[in-house]
Amino acid sequence: MVDITKKQESLRQAIACAILKVSKQNTIDTIKRGEVPKGDIFEFSRAAGLLAIKKTSDVIPDCHPLPIEFASITSQIEELEIKIMVEVKTIYKTGVEVEAMYGASVAAITMYDMLKPIDEGLEITSVKLLKKWGGKSSYVDLLKNEISATVIVCSDSRHAGKKEDKSGRAIIKKLIENGIGSPKLIIVPDELGEIQKAVTKLVQEDMDLIMITGGTGLSERDITPEAIKPLLTREIPGIMEVARFYGQQRTPYSMLSRGLAGMINKTLVITLPGSVNGAEESMDAIFPAVKHIFKVQSGQSHGN
Repeated sequence: MVDITKKQESLRQAIACAILKVSKQNTIDTIKRGEVPKGDIFEFSRAAGLLAIKKTSDVIPDCHPLPIEFASITSQIEELEIKIMVEVKTIYKTGVEVEAMYGASVAAITMYDMLKPIDEGLEITSVKLLKKWGGKSSYVDLLKNEISATVIVCSDSRHAGKKEDKSGRAIIKKLIENGIGSPKLIIVPDELGEIQKAVTKLVQEDMDLIMITGGTGLSERDITPEAIKPLLTREIPGIMEVARFYGQQRTPYSMLSRGLAGMINKTLVITLPGSVNGAEESMDAIFPAVKHIFKVQSGQSHGN
């Protein structure tokens, strides 16, 4: 099965449709009169479709088991066709497209089975996905202007050249993957004044985004939050709340991170852990959703 451990839970929904075509008007008339020998095709197919939705992962090998929070199956006669509409919702790490299509197909096959004694020309003409929503792909903001970004690595050993930087490079890779091209990299020591000096200079240069890695822990030299907090003109607590929650699901030590985020005038500043895993997981947690800030600031959105 595909690894979905890096994904976040979010509301996901899908709508699918199946169409069963009968060969004669008499079949439709029999359905409307409620005289199908095997019973009410709408109620039986609805029940079968709901069961199929819940059991999708039992029959589709690579399909993940997931909680079904909502499922709806409705059927409508249109001339010689019966249109079956299925909607499924979940709050989980992966979508419900297959569940919706499987539910629609089983509902259609159930109708087929119930109608075949009175119509030998039945045909399931289509089963298709009409809509899906949820996950990161549904929250990718297309920005009119490019975002300028700089990554600041706070580390005495890396600044002195005693240790190779990996966290900064990992963040740059994640930024590029999220459509933020050509990020710059700066390495500074764990000194309050040096950190503030580097950040202030970038703000004066109208940098859109500053990502800082390192110095968010509890050792004596971890002073990044102390350096950044006095500079913030508006703190955004939710960004790091999400990052810590995401990390805590993967390691019990994420709660110890003191990272913060906020605006310095029009520059977004985000402080991340110094470890590669911590930095990467934080990036996975907050991107691409955090890019919406720039859309709001540019007037492309009212933030609703």
